[in-house]
Amino acid sequence: MSAVLAKAARHLAGRHKIADASAVLAAMPVAVVLLDPENRFRFVNQSAEQLLGISAAGLAQLRLNDLLPPDNPVFLLIEQVRSGEVTVVDHDLNLESPRLNKRGITVQGSPLPEEPGAVVLVMQDASAARALDRQLAFRGAARSVTGMAAILAHEVKNPLSGIRGAAQLLESSVGPADRELAELIRDEADRIRALVDRMEAFGEKPIARTAVNIHRVLEHVRKLAQSGFAAHVRFQEQYDPSLPPVWANRDQLVQVVLNLVKNAAEAVTQAPVKHPEIVLSTGFQHGMRVAIPGSTTRLDLPLFVSVRDNGPGIPDDIRPHLFEPFVTSKNSGSGLGLALVAKIIGDHGGLIEVDSRPGRTEFRLHLPVVTERDADQ
Repeated sequence: MSAVLAKAARHLAGRHKIADASAVLAAMPVAVVLLDPENRFRFVNQSAEQLLGISAAGLAQLRLNDLLPPDNPVFLLIEQVRSGEVTVVDHDLNLESPRLNKRGITVQGSPLPEEPGAVVLVMQDASAARALDRQLAFRGAARSVTGMAAILAHEVKNPLSGIRGAAQLLESSVGPADRELAELIRDEADRIRALVDRMEAFGEKPIARTAVNIHRVLEHVRKLAQSGFAAHVRFQEQYDPSLPPVWANRDQLVQVVLNLVKNAAEAVTQAPVKHPEIVLSTGFQHGMRVAIPGSTTRLDLPLFVSVRDNGPGIPDDIRPHLFEPFVTSKNSGSGLGLALVAKIIGDHGGLIEVDSRPGRTEFRLHLPVVTERDADQ
């Protein structure tokens, strides 16, 4: 496909064919950029606009050097293309600057023989595929917790009730020193039972879904947060009012977003951050589709919900395992909150992504919207 793209891009050098070539490249699902010898943007397609986060009109006023620092590896790739007049491919590049943050990008550069010094860049973002791979791993981890929860519920709860009852009886019949020990036994039994109750949430139960206004869910969570654990945090809302309803369980979405907002509030508090802030945003993202496990059906996930904070970021050693059970950076955390978030989103057929660096951590949920078939149910 890349060779076809490069060949099609060469038509841009001929003015009488530029409209046809532009139409072809504009429809391509990968980002295509044509740079002139001074690295000015001569052409970008819609996928490139989305990848770079800037409109074609805005990019027309810029050079690639305005978006990326001079030591970025993409400039070395471009130089190799120009000096050798050959196609060069590099994988897993990071396009990072104050204006851009894209990781794991595959970039192919090709020369234009008809226009010396011009370079065609084809850029592919593999983050969605990596997110899907991680999501499948999270679902596997959640299923293992499901089995553990069933065993714990059956084998632990009954003896715990007996231990707690015996401790209560002891409290009323022993002296002050022993009463303190009896209270400790009772409190620890309650703590273990609460942990088992949380793990039971991983059970495989059918989801009752309806059409849910995602903005009402976010507003509900924001009000809860600002009246309690996040009273000291400034909230920003960046909502797309044109979004359709999502096909989901409203209470479970509240649980998911509340968990993410609570984590964000704790992150900006523990740092501490001078001006703690949480940004809630929604939007529409074309082209996000996943296959339903065990089926040939593909599910569209055009709607996204983002929870972003300006905390210190997630430690590098924890990030790859963030949604696995019992993984946490908190001294008092159980490590089940994000594992449950991943399971709930997976049960809805959605995806969850995380992007974190110092000063910016974003959790992004990709969710299905209501279809005509859903509405008829």
